[in-house]
Amino acid sequence: MPLSKDAIFISSLVILWYSSNIGVLLLNKFLLSNYGFRFPIFLTMCHMSACAILSYFSIVFLKVVPLQTLKSKPQLLKIATLSLVFCASVVGGNISLRYLAVSFNQAVGATTPFFTALFAYLVTFKREAWLTYAALVPVVAGVVIASGGEPGFHLFGFIMCLSATAARAFKSVLQGILLSSEGEKLNSMNLLLYMSPIAVLVLLPASLVMEPNVMEVTLELGREHRFMWLLLFVNSVLAYSANLSNFLVTKHTSALTLQVLGNAKGAVAVVISILLFRNPVTVMGIGGYTVTVMGVLAYGEAKRRFR
Repeated sequence: MPLSKDAIFISSLVILWYSSNIGVLLLNKFLLSNYGFRFPIFLTMCHMSACAILSYFSIVFLKVVPLQTLKSKPQLLKIATLSLVFCASVVGGNISLRYLAVSFNQAVGATTPFFTALFAYLVTFKREAWLTYAALVPVVAGVVIASGGEPGFHLFGFIMCLSATAARAFKSVLQGILLSSEGEKLNSMNLLLYMSPIAVLVLLPASLVMEPNVMEVTLELGREHRFMWLLLFVNSVLAYSANLSNFLVTKHTSALTLQVLGNAKGAVAVVISILLFRNPVTVMGIGGYTVTVMGVLAYGEAKRRFR
């Protein structure tokens, strides 16, 4: 029986989503750890610049989604706040890739539901059913196990990765609070359109101050390695493609399908990274990551049942 056009379309979106997310993750690791490009803030600024330009082109010219205009200065201030938290999350994740294997980075990143539930309770006093919270125990326990079995464990890298994961969760909770009114709600593509330029304005001076020799070293690397600029360009475009494909997959699939696909994506990224970078793994590390993923799946199912 031939596949329907819808099935082919959704399958293509999922492939684009996987390849974009995994591609940008592996390229980040390659540039920051293996290529001598040790500037995570500048790299994040390149990502945000691509997101700003391509978001504008996609929305204004390609009409991927209708353009949503900002209604007021308070709304702009709220988006600026979200942009700062978003910057912290992405920069923290990129810094962690300098010190941690992608496999361990993904294991720590899988604890996002734990931090989301924590911030939702602390900030909005939103409580979940006890079974939902019980499902978060293996999410955290798995990372503890994986940390004990990680041959290349690096404390600073772990702290940055954990901070990035917490910031990502905090942004999602904050977004629900700040842009809660119907007049201020933005879809994720329009939100990216407005957040990206603000992020560039923050990251550019931060990079020049905290990474003072960034331009000199980048130009030198560009002269030494002929593919340097191509890698940086492809990496930045993939960062936007990851956001676009995530939006489209969310739009065309259910929340449960998205969660299952998201967890599978993390597992695929781990396998590919181990094959590419040959980083050592242990049975305890794989076991810990498996426990975390199972906990995330249980948490999603518990939330769905007790919604």
